[in-house]
Amino acid sequence: MQFLDLKIQYKSIKKEIDQAIKNVLNNCHFILGPEVEKLEKNVAKYCGTKYGIALNSGTDALFLSLKGLGIGPGDEVIVPSFTFIATPEAIVNVGAKPIFIDINPETFNIDPSKIEKLINKKTKAIIPVHLFGQPAEMDKIMKIARKYKLKVIEDAAQAIGAKYKNKKICSVGDCGCLSFFPSKNLGGYGDGGMVVTNNKNLAKKITLLRAHGTTKKYHYQIIGTSSRLDALQSAVLSVKLKHLNKWTKIRQKNADYYTKQLKNIKEIIVPMFQCSMFHVFNQYTIRAKNRNQLQKYLKQNNIPTQIYYPYPLHLQPAFKYLNYKKNNLPETEKACKEVLSLPIYPELPPKDQDYIIKKIKEFYKFP
Repeated sequence: MQFLDLKIQYKSIKKEIDQAIKNVLNNCHFILGPEVEKLEKNVAKYCGTKYGIALNSGTDALFLSLKGLGIGPGDEVIVPSFTFIATPEAIVNVGAKPIFIDINPETFNIDPSKIEKLINKKTKAIIPVHLFGQPAEMDKIMKIARKYKLKVIEDAAQAIGAKYKNKKICSVGDCGCLSFFPSKNLGGYGDGGMVVTNNKNLAKKITLLRAHGTTKKYHYQIIGTSSRLDALQSAVLSVKLKHLNKWTKIRQKNADYYTKQLKNIKEIIVPMFQCSMFHVFNQYTIRAKNRNQLQKYLKQNNIPTQIYYPYPLHLQPAFKYLNYKKNNLPETEKACKEVLSLPIYPELPPKDQDYIIKKIKEFYKFP
């Protein structure tokens, strides 16, 4: 059994993928170009935005969004500690300071009730992370952002297609950042990312930044970087995008089955989401008593699991200079000790899911 089996997915769309790659090889246009433009247009449409700017990673999507919005040295950006390091890393790499915030223990997302007390004259933006495919509470976040004139960058690396009150995430804030890392719901065969936005000027700025600050060879308008998506990845992603809604429905079906089977085990808390949320389940993450022992038991029974995330970022050596202490963000620290993600990919065989459920019940001696 595997936590994620990309080989099965490839086999299911092999003819489409192979033909798309062959077309790129025949055209010999490998960086940007028609394949990339096609993907940008279709992903932007899928996310309900006007513009898409394809980049070489989700990390660069965050980094160039911050640069594009003019955030830099002396600025502060509010960000959850319970996320992948790329989110605060991008803040640091533009010269700004991450201000870590605690999470809502039920959703694992940024707790809007804790935002206002962190805002000061240096605060320039909020980065809500739609963790595990679950939308953050964007209405509350946007209300605060408008009140204090803050930018909102949606980190949707794990959440393409998710909706908050029937509105696609990435279309609510100033921009949204996507990752096409292979393990994502829409994953390529290498690194990739995209910024989607309704802001024309921001789209132009990021387009400049991704290609060394130029739109004409050897004529540089600003200092940029190299963050271009290649045509091969774009071709693969364009094929996969056509299947994404179908795969999302299967993930949701798998999640629903897990929830029905596990919700009565008192030692487990299953994922919570409101009917106003359209959760796309990049991960199915439970909170489990004796989490480490459960993970060990499942491993002994050939069941792979993952812990996203075992150590809170605000207590990591990389952020020691920010002087956070233990218990500064109690919900984040508690979650790191309890979370466990189970296999949920669309091609997961029902017999494997039943076996996972059986072994979890066995561990907790659930009747």
